Amino acid sequence: MNAKKNTLWIALSVLLIAAVVLSACTPAAAPAPAQPPAAQPTEPPAAQPAQPAAGTGSFLDRALAGEFKGTKVTATGPFVDADAQKFDATMKAFEDQTGIDIQYQGSKEFEASIKAAMDSGTAPDIIDFPQPGLLASFARQGKIQDVSKFLNMDALKANYNQSWLDMAMVPGSDGNKIMGGVWERVNGKSLVWYPKKAWDEAGYKIPTTWEEMKKLMDDMVADGSTPWCVGIESGAATGWAATDWMEELMLRTTTPENYDKWVAGELKFASPEVKKAAEAMTDIWQDKYVYGGQAGIVKTNFGDAPLPMFDPAGPKCWMHKQGNFITSFFPESAKPGVDYDFFYFPGLDPAYGKPVLVAGDIWAATQDRPEVKAVIELFTKGDHLKEWMKLGGAIAPHKDADLAWYGSDIERGVAKIIQDATAVRFDASDLMPGQVGAGSFWKEMTSYVAGAEDLDTALKNIDASWPK
Repeated sequence: MNAKKNTLWIALSVLLIAAVVLSACTPAAAPAPAQPPAAQPTEPPAAQPAQPAAGTGSFLDRALAGEFKGTKVTATGPFVDADAQKFDATMKAFEDQTGIDIQYQGSKEFEASIKAAMDSGTAPDIIDFPQPGLLASFARQGKIQDVSKFLNMDALKANYNQSWLDMAMVPGSDGNKIMGGVWERVNGKSLVWYPKKAWDEAGYKIPTTWEEMKKLMDDMVADGSTPWCVGIESGAATGWAATDWMEELMLRTTTPENYDKWVAGELKFASPEVKKAAEAMTDIWQDKYVYGGQAGIVKTNFGDAPLPMFDPAGPKCWMHKQGNFITSFFPESAKPGVDYDFFYFPGLDPAYGKPVLVAGDIWAATQDRPEVKAVIELFTKGDHLKEWMKLGGAIAPHKDADLAWYGSDIERGVAKIIQDATAVRFDASDLMPGQVGAGSFWKEMTSYVAGAEDLDTALKNIDASWPK
């Protein structure tokens, strides 16, 4: 019995061992074959700029990502003919990149045409204002968008002198200030032109301070020459050139804040601050310092005033203060950098730094569509003006605008002066109420310079004309 059990036990053990051996030798089920790896390029692909997802990023980023393709933005402004063509050429790259169609139509009668469009509710989406005072009038009517609500203010502060941002602030419909637009193209006025070739031959040096300029003036008189070429005649607008001198000297004898109060009518013309600026102008406009004497200032057209610098027999006067537009009145044969050049009109009091008087264009929006906001944001970048800067006729206020982009040494130099300014302020007469800025201010300064009335009377008369 035991033998049978042992035999059975041995047989079962053998079968069990065999099963284990077979199990160990049988391969496990093979896993599903892995997908072959994607073919790798022999060279890495060119890096592509990261694009934000639809609906994210700034409005400009979204436009560049193609989100607003097929939309259009209507625009208007005062530039026509060649300048309108330059604007279109400047916008082409952006239009090609984004698919946004910017339709610009300028007007030689801009002020009248934009008022009519605003009144009828047919104003374009964006408007280029050469006078911020006109922009302010529409902002008070609630017809202008507050661009600070959609632009990155930190980016604006990094790319603009704070003065440009301050000058964009205008009262909205509720009386509170809004940022009515962004500055795009500008002009510098704080420039003194001189006949370079003759100047160098005479051994004169560029003055960098008020004291150096006054000494240079006296040296020229001692040499038997006349320092300044000045003329303020301009037909019905006679006197506007005198207001530019007043504005320059206000920036050099008092604070920018007082300048702003003066523009707003809060600082009277008869105040000590304004009278001091007028006296500083008078100190220069003496018979011995001005070609033709003080009496000749009112009789000489502003465009003819610099021509004696180019007299074939030698300069009859050596310096002319005017904005960069004045070169169009110079003789056609005069070459920039050879026959003429310019320098910064020096500061009078170091406490007020290196201020620059400017004019320029501020773009505003009447609509809040995203493609409109994208175009306004574009105007805050210096790079967008690169084509116009190369062609000539555009000076950028942006800090990121490279001086190498300018096609003109003159405009490059003006841009450098504006970039280096400690403060900039817009032409005051263009900001004041029309009856003052283009009325009594012109008229009374002319009467004073002509000797028809004294300074105190002239200043009081301007104050009396201020609208109540």
